[in-house]
Amino acid sequence: MKHTFLWVAALLLTCGASLRAENQAPADNDHQGQYVRCIAFYNLENLFDTIHDEGKNDYEYLPDGGMKWTAYKYENKVKNMAYAISQLGTDYDPRGAACVGVAEVENIGCLQDLCAEANSKYGRRLKPILIEGPDRRGVDVGFLYDTVMFKPSKVNGFELKAHYADGGVIKTRLQLCVSGYLMGDGSPEKIHIIVNHWPSRYGGELSSRPGRDTAAMLSMQICDSIYKKEPKAKIIIMGDLNDDPYNHSCKDVLKARKHREEVEPHGLFNTMWQMLDRGIGSLAYNGSWNLFDQIIISEPLLSEKLHTGKWTYWKAQIFNKPFLTVQEGKDKGTPLRTTKSGVWQNGYGDHYPTMIYLIRQK
Repeated sequence: MKHTFLWVAALLLTCGASLRAENQAPADNDHQGQYVRCIAFYNLENLFDTIHDEGKNDYEYLPDGGMKWTAYKYENKVKNMAYAISQLGTDYDPRGAACVGVAEVENIGCLQDLCAEANSKYGRRLKPILIEGPDRRGVDVGFLYDTVMFKPSKVNGFELKAHYADGGVIKTRLQLCVSGYLMGDGSPEKIHIIVNHWPSRYGGELSSRPGRDTAAMLSMQICDSIYKKEPKAKIIIMGDLNDDPYNHSCKDVLKARKHREEVEPHGLFNTMWQMLDRGIGSLAYNGSWNLFDQIIISEPLLSEKLHTGKWTYWKAQIFNKPFLTVQEGKDKGTPLRTTKSGVWQNGYGDHYPTMIYLIRQK
């Protein structure tokens, strides 16, 4: 029988669009005279190690499990993901991304291995953050940050409280809120990043919708709690939302707008919506594209004048480079996965990374 979600209270607590003319933002191919920072999100598609974690349903990703998940496969997965992460943001900043939110990670050890590989092989300076949550499969969201470009000051995990119609508890990922400072190239500036992996569409989009709506309510509660202390807070909501920008959770609950001129104070702008309108997505399903991997920003990141020397939004990007993409066959042009239909492909993941760029005047 299909599960039907009931609404319950949540626990507390664009596509490269140009900035407004008065902000004097550079065109997409001209960012000279500005410092650039990349903020990214990446669903790592089942980054499990080969050791059973007590209380987690990780049996499929053990050496004798369904995926035959050996040390060789795990090490190759880590190498592949480390390379992909090392390349994020390098189109505009050779140092790479300042911050990367991640999803589908088993534990902090996996992120430590990932950072060690990226740091030793590609000269990155990454450190991980992860808080274990109640997800049934044992996957969590996490956060990687460049130790020179970002300094975390506060980390919180917020649990989603929701139930199925039969009273069963929905055990899903925490929402990870990392507050900290973008460093260098001027005075440190505080930002807040909320990393999400909302409930899946299991049982169908419509019947599972209330679970994601409730997750959106929780994200809004987190934003509201930040605004109470910082009315001009610069907030970034990112993650695999299992919904597109036009779905109810994003459009009507978050009220994340497609066009920047529609965004009111304390409102949100969906940096990805116009990109999806052009047929560009972050994952492919049954021959069509979705853009579940969204980055949504608060109004102060839009209204900040470039001449003030503070960070302001420039543009968004889907990182769909050829090395992440199937090059031939019926899946040509879609993300090159680690495993498909039980067959190991030694790829990367079923989602493309998504990114935004912030700029400030030199």
